[in-house]
Amino acid sequence: MLDNSNIPPRTELERLGEFGLIDYLTKNIKLKHQSSIKGVGDDAAVLGFDEGLRCIVTTDMLIEGVHFDLSYTPLKHLGYKSVMVNVSDLAAMNAQARQITVSVAISNRFSLEALDELYQGIYLACEREGIDVVGGDTTSSTSGLIISITAIGQAKEEDIVYRNTAQENDLIVVSGDLGGAYVGLQLLEREKQVFLSTNQRVQPDLEGNDYILERQLKPEARTDITAILKKLQVKPTAMIDISDGLSSEIMHICKQSDKGCNIFEDKIPIDPTTYNAAREFNLDPTVCALNGGEDYELLFTMNLSDFDKIKGNPNLTVIGHITEKAQGYQLITKSGSQHPLTAQGWNAFSEGEEKHAQDNQE
Repeated sequence: MLDNSNIPPRTELERLGEFGLIDYLTKNIKLKHQSSIKGVGDDAAVLGFDEGLRCIVTTDMLIEGVHFDLSYTPLKHLGYKSVMVNVSDLAAMNAQARQITVSVAISNRFSLEALDELYQGIYLACEREGIDVVGGDTTSSTSGLIISITAIGQAKEEDIVYRNTAQENDLIVVSGDLGGAYVGLQLLEREKQVFLSTNQRVQPDLEGNDYILERQLKPEARTDITAILKKLQVKPTAMIDISDGLSSEIMHICKQSDKGCNIFEDKIPIDPTTYNAAREFNLDPTVCALNGGEDYELLFTMNLSDFDKIKGNPNLTVIGHITEKAQGYQLITKSGSQHPLTAQGWNAFSEGEEKHAQDNQE
């Protein structure tokens, strides 16, 4: 006789109904910010900001089968990541996240317990970043799970940083290291294919790859970097988060600022774990860093006169400088040769594009 004692309980969502589900998911929400005047429970949230502050808003949508694969993405990690990709956008504006709304579309294959796991990740991210959940929506889906989050932040007008304000001779700086998320995705996809091709007889071998797996499945928004820059009294001249790959993002800044750039290959920060894993997959680590995406590091330009303030900071690496527009976008290789940069990051609308979960907000 089968022992069912270890099988987790499954509660069908239809038992609660839409309003019962909303009550269940939001029952423990406690508002943290004075600007959250009215949160969940009415027709709309009410927010109030002090005079002199600007409201910064961003929205991101993650779709099953396009942006994530639940065969290797834990729901709690997915919930966490769905918040962080929005917080990262606000950090790229030099703004602080204050509130989010969460909307999900779910099919009947998801139980209450599964949805609870997703929201545990959402609430964990909100707790970490000091964010209030002030609203959202739930509905049914015939094609899997869809998550849409709108994040609301605030910043003083003089602190906001845009993409279109880079100046010639500015330094180009990146936080953290690059390429890890993309290589982590390659590992997950490889192990999935092995698992399926052996009829689930061979279990995934992920040992020793915690770093690149976390970079893909549980990224962190670099709000610590904006705090560091403020403490150092450095205001970027332009900034963007790296969701679609370094090359795509620096080209966004250059195009909108009407400038060119030089990026030096030997300056691009790549973690040894990422480097070794890329080689295992016969990938060029530099290409992974340039085009992989989903690292959610911050890429910014800054005045040359501020260099001494960041020199030696282990969180920041100068990788190049802004040039006049006529010089174009150039990669200076380790051998000293010069090659045009091309944006080969993920395109959500290209046919046959490799499934690659990432923030593609332009």
